[in-house]
This record gives sequence, C-alpha cells and structure tokens, in this order.
Amino acid sequence: MSLGPLIVQSDRTVLLEVAHPDADTARHDLAVFAELERAPEHIHTFRITRLGLWNARAAGHTADEMLETLNKYAKFPVPDAVATDLRDTVNRYGKLTIDRDDEGLVLRSTDDAVLRQVATNKRVAPMLLGEAKQGGLRVDDWARGALKQQLVKLGWPAEDLAGYTPGTPHEIDLVEDGWQLREYQQHAVDNFVSGGSGVVVLPCGAGKTIVGAGAMAAVKANTLILVTNTVSARQWRDELLRRTTLTEDEIGEYSGEVKEIRPVTIATYQILTARRGGKYAHLSVLDALDWGLIVYDEVHLLPAPVFKLTAELQARRRIGLTATLVREDGREGDVFSLIGPKRFDAPWKDIEAQGYIATAECVEVRVELPQSTRLEYAGASDEDRYRIAATAPIKIDVVRQLVDAHPKSRTLIIAQYLDQIDELAETLGVPKLTGKTPVAEREELFNAFRTGEISVLIVSKVANFSVDLPDASVAIQVSGSYGSRQEEAQRLGRLLRPSSTGEQSTFYTVVSRDTVDQDFAQNRQRFLSEQGYAYSIVDAADL
Repeated sequence: MSLGPLIVQSDRTVLLEVAHPDADTARHDLAVFAELERAPEHIHTFRITRLGLWNARAAGHTADEMLETLNKYAKFPVPDAVATDLRDTVNRYGKLTIDRDDEGLVLRSTDDAVLRQVATNKRVAPMLLGEAKQGGLRVDDWARGALKQQLVKLGWPAEDLAGYTPGTPHEIDLVEDGWQLREYQQHAVDNFVSGGSGVVVLPCGAGKTIVGAGAMAAVKANTLILVTNTVSARQWRDELLRRTTLTEDEIGEYSGEVKEIRPVTIATYQILTARRGGKYAHLSVLDALDWGLIVYDEVHLLPAPVFKLTAELQARRRIGLTATLVREDGREGDVFSLIGPKRFDAPWKDIEAQGYIATAECVEVRVELPQSTRLEYAGASDEDRYRIAATAPIKIDVVRQLVDAHPKSRTLIIAQYLDQIDELAETLGVPKLTGKTPVAEREELFNAFRTGEISVLIVSKVANFSVDLPDASVAIQVSGSYGSRQEEAQRLGRLLRPSSTGEQSTFYTVVSRDTVDQDFAQNRQRFLSEQGYAYSIVDAADL
C-alpha cells in the first residue's frame, strides 16, 4: 500500500484525490488511457474504457505501462480483476489483422477461435467471401471500413495492415525558413507515417495545421483537406503557402462560394453534406483526383454522412486532427475504426510547460437570477429552461464588469443565442460576428481583432473552431451548447495561442446559479479538468 492519490475500484473507476501533492502527475499519466467522468471539488472520477485502452495501445503504450501507472499512484492494491481485465482488453488490439495478398483483403488472427467467433456474427458474415489460400478469411473489397466498425463493436478491434494506394504523386516540401517542426510535431508526423492512418490530438494553438503540412510533405501526393468552414479553409491555404513549397495555383477551394479542384483541394464539411434532390450533390470531389492523403480537420466534428463516405475511402491514407477525441454523439468508436486509432496525443499542460501555448486561468462566475426570472424558469418546460437561464439579462451587467476589468486585453465574448448576441453588441457598443455574417466581413473583423484595431469582439459558435486569433487573452462565455465538453475545449483553445505580450489568459464562464445552466457547466468542464485545468468559482456580487 502506498500513500498515492488514486483509488482503483473493481468497477474500473479510478478516484483521484485532487488535493494530493501528486495529483497533477497522476492525472497526467492516467489520462493516457482513462476518461474523466466527474470532476467536483475534492475527488475526480475516471473510468477505464475499452476504447481508451485501445487508443493508448495504438499510440504505443503497453498494458505494463498502464498498470505501472495504477500501481505507482494507487492508495490501495489494484484489484486483481481490474489488472487482468486491463491486460486482456489491451491484448485484444491486434489479435485480428486486415492485410492483403495477391487476390485482395484478408482477415487473419493469431487465435482461430477469435476468427471463427467474429466470422459467425450476422453483420460480419456478409462481408466475408470464404477462406483465403494462405489462411484467414477473404474480405470483400468494399467492406474494409464497415468490417472494422463492426469488429470494434464486437470488442475485437482489427489492426489494419492492408496498406494504402500511393495516390498521384505531387511534390510537397516544408519551407523551414527561420522555423522548424517542434519536437512533438515531428513525433506526431512520424507516428502517423509509421501507422499509415489515424488521429493526432494536440491542444488548440499547438500547431495542428503544421502537423497536417508535415504529413503532406511526408506523403508527397495529391491531398484532400476537409475543414469545418470557409474561413478555416482560407486559413489552411494561407498557412500552406507560408509553410510549404505549394503555390496558389496548386491549392484549390471547394466550398459554397468556390468550386476548384487542384492537387491540394480544401473542401468544407458543409459542401460535402449538402443535398440536392435528396442526394449528396458534391461527393464527386472525393473521386475527382487520385488522392494520396485525406486530412480531416477538427475530426471530432465529422458529420455523420462523412463517416459513411470515409468507410469507402479506407485505401487512402487518412489523418485526423483535433484538440479532443470527445464526441457528444458517442461516435468515438467510428473515428477509431474509420479514420484510425490515436497515433499521438500531447497533454495540454505538457505543451503549456514547454511554452508553446499560453497559461490560462479558468473562472466560473455565478449570478443569482432575480425573482421574476426564477419564477419564469420554474414554470417553463425542460426545453425552455436552459435558454431562460443562459440568456438571463443579469448576465449582461456581469459581462460589462469583466470587460472593464481587462481594459488593455483583447477580449472575446462568446454566446450561443442570436438575440443575446444582438443585445450584448448594442449594450456594449462592440462589433458582433455570427453565422449570418458574410465570409468577407468575418475575415475583416478577425483581421481587425488580430491587429488590435478592435479589442472586444462578440462571436457566436462560428468562432469555436479553426479560427486563428493569436492575441486573444480573455474570453467570456455567456452561453453555450448545453453540456458540450468539446465546445468548452475549443473555446478555451481560442486563448491558448501565446500572445505577443506574454499575458496570462483568463477564461470566464458566466453561469446562472441553481439552474440547468450550472449543471451543464459542470459537464462542460470535464474534459478540461482531465487536462489539468482547475476552475475557480466566484460570486458575481464579489467581482
């Protein structure tokens, strides 16, 4: 028995004593393979999941290393059942493999019983064509992605060793003029190349786009880049022009405004999922050129229709880039099976300690609803209660106080509801940016914010993703997408690009006390708590 901060329980939950002096290092090591479930003041609860163990294994961590973490920090002996189950679960990854012989795809296993077990599954059987000559089972060519999806659901994830089409070669090199890939960025590229496909997890501001460029330079082939919106597409283009040997003529944009197919084509998720006459009208972009690499930016936001398309693109190298593998729709397993397992994951606090992302303080400001609003809230339906709590007019006074407290800082005010955004903009006399703002005007506002021409900007959720605002040092979150952990991570990420002044960043969340707004805030904070960020709670009356 040690005096560590962890208690490992037989139901595969792990309790972390927050006040323990080793809590931060234990959290860092535990987050490699366990997911945070609850994060109240004193005891945080993690859960060891199959997908977490398989992602850790694919990223190069062994069962022995994971058990060493538990044993090192556990206050009491790790239950034998947990240790055995962890080893067995980790060892399932790679027990099945998909490779290729002269005739096509083959599903193989080091254990004939496992192979027989999955082959008799009613969803797997239609994808198999009988025995292969050199052992194993022949897999229908169309089924490579769908088979991996089903095997994950059955608890037997297959390691895909079938290789990839090289695509049409296209010379792409990095232009390291006065800069070079950071050590962790190079590791991310190397791990991706050796694995062939998969996901790289890096904090916002840590250079995910540069990792994407590094992967392109390693593959040197026609590349399709899928991004969240048009602003992001243009930022990718600008970064590729700055960091690589690509010219403007080699990079095309495929969006609602422009339809260009070039050796490197940047397409938005919206255009790929746009329907016309009941059909996806722009899917031809996926087959327009012989792509050697497909880059999925913000892979945790991959729309459901793109999963189906990705299942058919398994012969092409794929890299997913994200700050968090958390998906609110629970489809992390599909990311694992169709894009690929986690190849590299750099904890946020590690990158912060190296000085590559800004330090940040997280503050939850609780407001007391006036009696009239409380009565309206109490009598509302479940669907309306969050909106009433999240858009309470009393929040506007708090926002004004917070803005006044940081007169020299560039401040983002982030809200979910358009009427609330309109009221904030009018009351504070500052510009706003929403989904209705034309792309050209968005870019003007972002540029004005970057240059300091404007110091306060109100944004809707359009600024959550893939927007480079390098000198934002204060964010005030007034309302959000219910309890979305991924959104919380992205919004804090808007502050993590180191500012030119070296100023510490502050992330405020204004929350209505004793309402679902407060409940959702606790859920939203789970991912960042897992990354080592602590939220302090202050009363609005004490500001």
